[in-house]
Amino acid sequence: MTKIHILHIYPNEMNTYGDRGNLLTLTRRTEWHGLEPVVHYYNVGDKLPKDVDVVLGGGGQDSAQADIQKDILRIGNWLHKLVAADVPMLMVCGTYQLFGNRFVTHDGKEIKGIGIFDADTIGGPKRLIGNTAVETTDFGTLYGFENHSGRTTLLHDQAPLGRVTRGNGNNGEDQTEGARTRNAIGTYLHGPLLPNNPQLADSLIMLALQYRKTAVDLKTIDDSLAATSRQNARNRSY
Repeated sequence: MTKIHILHIYPNEMNTYGDRGNLLTLTRRTEWHGLEPVVHYYNVGDKLPKDVDVVLGGGGQDSAQADIQKDILRIGNWLHKLVAADVPMLMVCGTYQLFGNRFVTHDGKEIKGIGIFDADTIGGPKRLIGNTAVETTDFGTLYGFENHSGRTTLLHDQAPLGRVTRGNGNNGEDQTEGARTRNAIGTYLHGPLLPNNPQLADSLIMLALQYRKTAVDLKTIDDSLAATSRQNARNRSY
């Protein structure tokens, strides 16, 4: 059976908003598609796994980002190499900010990022909270819930994940949401994100198979419950 190695980085520090649900969804859909998920957890100071096909990261408070800053800078070059090799990644909120150039908290403390996304984040006085809808080119409409004080600005030619049709997105001003560099995705969408957007989960699995240079016909999954959830999300107000 074809194995998909899933790496969840900083699962303890960066799990304030239930983003561990993305790991659960990706694991279950990998199984339902007839593949074998192998989950690796990376915490501060751990040895890096040899095999990685998908990388996940979640959201956390400013203090948690400061706690892991030194370590993520230590493994930054390794993560850059994975991105260059087209390993798919999904970084939500706090890890999204750390994958940018820097995050300046509302009290002026600068937390350095690893620069996979050419983006700066500045903490604002008011949190951006609410139901969000994002139109993307490759993944259709994504639904989620944003809850962040950071205002992220994409610099130069950095591509967004998509454009908000409901909600604030990166900064509440330019209608961008998230960022994408090759197969690395950053986003402010919680929910968690993947249960409401199974097409994104399956895209991560397909990209992982492409990275492994493995051709597999994925099994059909009954997504009727997910379709109902997405219909409800479509009808929600901000």
